[in-house]
Amino acid sequence: MSATPLYSGFAPLAERYDGFIVDLWGVLHDGVTAFPDAVACLEQLKSRGKRIVILSNAPRRAQEVIQRNQELGIAPELADAVYSSGEDAWRHLKDRADPWTQGLGRRCYHLGPERDHGMRDGLDYDFVQDLGDADFVLLTGTHSHDAVVGDYHEVLQAAKARDLAMICANPDLEVIRGGKREICAGTLAEAYEDLGGQVRYHGKPHPGIYAACLPLLQVSERQRVAAIGDSLRTDVAGANGAGIGSVFVCDGIHGETLGLGPGQAPDPARLEALYGAAGHFPSAAVPTLRW
Repeated sequence: MSATPLYSGFAPLAERYDGFIVDLWGVLHDGVTAFPDAVACLEQLKSRGKRIVILSNAPRRAQEVIQRNQELGIAPELADAVYSSGEDAWRHLKDRADPWTQGLGRRCYHLGPERDHGMRDGLDYDFVQDLGDADFVLLTGTHSHDAVVGDYHEVLQAAKARDLAMICANPDLEVIRGGKREICAGTLAEAYEDLGGQVRYHGKPHPGIYAACLPLLQVSERQRVAAIGDSLRTDVAGANGAGIGSVFVCDGIHGETLGLGPGQAPDPARLEALYGAAGHFPSAAVPTLRW
């Protein structure tokens, strides 16, 4: 496969597309601080009439994501819409429009921190404290930033012993918060699958999230749409599966593997090796999201 173009900034790519699906964590902020260059890049795109949807694998409702973005310095007017894996999971639980969700039962065990309890609001389920009383599991994340999979071995085994279906509202395996890596719900969901458990995922890279997100962008031609993200496994793979372009941000979740500091340009050969190992190739790449 030919080498993926690597640009020093985003400006040369702007006119290639009419709309962008922009990842949040690792691209626009690190969970603690917004990235000024990335915010300025969104401002440049909006000034040129581009459509922007922020799509996050956050296990929270979209309005909570918007509020948190604003607290970090990402103004609401920089995006035409915001959607999240949590919003997608919540809507499926709310509407019960498909047979799988209809068959879940009404007693839900929520495996996740208190900060994710907004996922319960407005849902007509009984949220139980004892896994033995549950019909299914809603997984949103770990209870602490330094958690490891082993901390959840007992609860995952207990859920599998009862053959409980699991809804994972964040397929990410890990995230970098303020420079430190921590595991996400996706890591626990994969551990549950390793035990033989059944998991349904909401979020990137799974097709359902793009079916919900693309109409929000209001760009009719998919070749005029690109995803911007820092994860080959979620952002790039998801974009490839959805038939849209993708711009890989190098200094995010894969920055350590590439030996990068913030904003540093990667070695092209090392970058191509990373793509090959992952099996996911973007349309283009930038060292960091900047104009």
